[in-house]
Amino acid sequence: MHADYVIYTIGPIVQGPLTKEHERLPASCYTSCLNMAAQNGLKSIAFCCISTGVFMFQNRRAAEIAVETVRKWLAETGSNSRVVFNICKDEDLRIYERILK
Repeated sequence: MHADYVIYTIGPIVQGPLTKEHERLPASCYTSCLNMAAQNGLKSIAFCCISTGVFMFQNRRAAEIAVETVRKWLAETGSNSRVVFNICKDEDLRIYERILK
């Protein structure tokens, strides 16, 4: 039997200049979700752009944090999990394509 799971997370709402704490929070969201997926034996996970859009996190920096955090987690854990960045906007697609090259 195949089961589907949803791990829901939201990051910070950015009001004013971007701070180190703003940057730490989405990284923590990615790490927590990856850990939870691994603990439950999931082999793949998809992430939307955490904290962007109405949450006002700068798209480029949010993407950098997402990719850096996922790469670090994969390296540290030795996991071969499949991680998908689910991109909805053309602007975000271009950003992720540049970062992932």
